[in-house]
Amino acid sequence: MANNLIKIAYLYEDLMNTYGDSGDVKIISYLLKREGYDTQVDNISLGDEFDAFDYDFVFFGGGQDFEQTVVAKDLPRHKETLDKYINSGQPMLCICGGYQLMGTYYKTNSGVTIKGLDILPLHTVFKADKRMIGDTRYRTEWGEVQAFENHSGQTYFDDTNKLHPFGEMIEGYGNNPQDGVEGLRYRNFIGSYSHGPLLKNTNVANAIVKMIIERHDARTNQVESVEN
Repeated sequence: MANNLIKIAYLYEDLMNTYGDSGDVKIISYLLKREGYDTQVDNISLGDEFDAFDYDFVFFGGGQDFEQTVVAKDLPRHKETLDKYINSGQPMLCICGGYQLMGTYYKTNSGVTIKGLDILPLHTVFKADKRMIGDTRYRTEWGEVQAFENHSGQTYFDDTNKLHPFGEMIEGYGNNPQDGVEGLRYRNFIGSYSHGPLLKNTNVANAIVKMIIERHDARTNQVESVEN
């Protein structure tokens, strides 16, 4: 019998869930159900064991500075599994704070440096005098996106040969006021500052669902081949 259960890991759902980011997971679950799949969403929080390869999709939302600092202390336990998962091309979506923590560091307004996982070559600097807030519009490979941003962290790529923007800005700021781009696309990893939630843009949601189903089917076939 076919395995129709798709497993989703929601990293720090209880701490990193601002501006309706949990809606992204709800939309993914709805669209997968429409395709005939059941979903299981596991909250991976402080102290929990976690192997990314047990899942078909990993989601990491945004949070305030305090929560982000707390999460940053626990997150290094998961660096190895997330590094392998991301670099092997598995589907993951990170919003705002979750996106920032995949980079090398996040420098706060007080000058404190919060270490990221250093999986992706990017860094973020908090600029209190430049709050980037409001509606955004940008072009992606899957068409136009409309969302909402609210951040003072400005993100910069340290290796533009490896990292590519998720979108090109039409309206709003995106990663920072200078570069004119929004978010990050690396293999099947997407990082974004888009709240609202992002996946109310069904063009992007459907593209991610396709990635998830492909991951699920490959994982299921691998298990079945071992069993046989």
